[in-house]
Amino acid sequence: MSAPRQAAPAANLARTVVFAAFIAVLGIFPGFYLGGAAVPIVLQNMGPLLAGSILGARRGGASVLLFLALVAIGLPLLSGGRGGIAPFVGPSGGFVLGWVLSAVVVGLIVQLAPKPTLLVLLAANLAGVAVDYLIGIPYWGLMIGDLGAAAAQSLVFVPGDLVKLVAVSLVAVAVHRAVPSALTGAARRAPTES
Repeated sequence: MSAPRQAAPAANLARTVVFAAFIAVLGIFPGFYLGGAAVPIVLQNMGPLLAGSILGARRGGASVLLFLALVAIGLPLLSGGRGGIAPFVGPSGGFVLGWVLSAVVVGLIVQLAPKPTLLVLLAANLAGVAVDYLIGIPYWGLMIGDLGAAAAQSLVFVPGDLVKLVAVSLVAVAVHRAVPSALTGAARRAPTES
């Protein structure tokens, strides 16, 4: 018996659009600035992690790119009602741009794992957060002219991001159990019967 057919392009497109909309909905929750930091703490960075965890690298990354394109053309979809080019060139711009690579990295790890267990999802989402920091902190440092200060101020995000990545991993493992291999199934093949 051959491997199951991949989802139709329309279904893939619909999933991509739905996740872009989900990331936008997370922007309804306002960010807040802690300790005078120039970058807000937001719930919205959970969206790219969940997109990668459920959609895989290609579609997860595409959903984040679609969302960012909508922001860039001026739609106020970022937390706090921000939109246009300004959020990309401000102190938090590196973190926002890092969401694309974050979703891709998470998706690749989930797709390459034999099974999307909670441990795999936790590791994938931790890697996704780390990638976002690797892009966001130097960008922030460049904006304020002090990489050390940006790195020190970013420590305020760590506890919240750890909680968020656990929450995303729990949701994603539940989705994978309910719909096994249906969403990131393009990278997995069902065993053939002899």
